[in-house]
Amino acid sequence: MSAGAIRIDKNGGVTTVTLNQPERYNSLSIAMLKALSQTLSTLEADRGTRVVVLAASGKIFCAGHDLREVRGQLGHQDMQRALFDLCSKVMQQLVNLPKPVIARVAGVATAAGCQLVASCDLAVAADTARFATPGVNIGLFCSTPMVALSRNVHRKHAMEMLLTGEMIGALRAEQIGLVNKVVDEQALDDTVYRMAGVIAGKSSHTLKLGKAAFYQQLELGLAEAYDYTSQVMTDNLASADAQEGICAFLDKRNPEWSDR
Repeated sequence: MSAGAIRIDKNGGVTTVTLNQPERYNSLSIAMLKALSQTLSTLEADRGTRVVVLAASGKIFCAGHDLREVRGQLGHQDMQRALFDLCSKVMQQLVNLPKPVIARVAGVATAAGCQLVASCDLAVAADTARFATPGVNIGLFCSTPMVALSRNVHRKHAMEMLLTGEMIGALRAEQIGLVNKVVDEQALDDTVYRMAGVIAGKSSHTLKLGKAAFYQQLELGLAEAYDYTSQVMTDNLASADAQEGICAFLDKRNPEWSDR
């Protein structure tokens, strides 16, 4: 199924969302961002989708904002602010989506494209993938990509990427925590979809609770985080799937999830 700049493929509980404008380096134009935002809104309500894989066609995963479009907005700060607000909305939709999102990265992810990878819950990269936040090279500091980047990697590694604008390889991205795994390009799909399949086999209700709690507790102090997550676990235990899971474990059988 295609939605203009986006291609959507479903296989069981795993939905793959593919950025599908390789001739434009899958840049985050206004049209691409709107298509991606609408797709994420649709998937949020789609009970058949348990895990989302974010991929891209071509040799460039995502080159960030469309600089030709940005140049056309020079002198129009209201248009520029609207673009960055829309991009920020999409990044927050990824974080707030009640389903895990795995980035499948083959190729180059720069600027807001790197931000896109950092905004996903998990990321698997081909060993040929490369990453950068090169805005400083053109006088436009990657300030919005910095939000996602600095929440995923150590601050000194984030600052190095932001201040130098230099490209880093996939193995370096794994070392600093930007991606989870680096594999041979030929093994990328097997690795991504095996991971997606494992996650899709869990209770979607439990995954929804856990993902939301993960991001919420990161913003809290230590005592507040424990207080908040203690209540989350208490609420979780009241769910049908937690009770089924505990009983199945003790009875030495596979659980049958009702996703509630």
